[in-house]
Amino acid sequence: QVQFVESGGGLVEPGGSLRLSCATSGFTFSNYDMMWHRQRPGGERELVASIANSGIATKYADSVKGRFTISKDDDKNTAYLQMHSLQPEDTAVYYCNAGSYPTTLSYFPWGQGTQVTVSS
Repeated sequence: QVQFVESGGGLVEPGGSLRLSCATSGFTFSNYDMMWHRQRPGGERELVASIANSGIATKYADSVKGRFTISKDDDKNTAYLQMHSLQPEDTAVYYCNAGSYPTTLSYFPWGQGTQVTVSS
């Protein structure tokens, strides 16, 4: 059974940083491209960042480019999203999934996500 367990969210002031983690199980992590999506209040789920299974190629939404960094650790079966210079518009529930880089296609059912709230 495929599982994604996102963690690391919380309340942060504008300009702050957070590091999200996505622990995975149930599939061969090293063989898959990984992605982070987010769903802002009242909005649809949108792709934020993705990384090829090699861990070398990455792609970002224009809104987060230069502020967010996606990475993966094949030994730990875990994906990460380092977020800097957070702004109120980054407030959302963040989800990870395996998918088809560099498209928005995701393969598995979504986990619970982790809430990120940016507010002073």
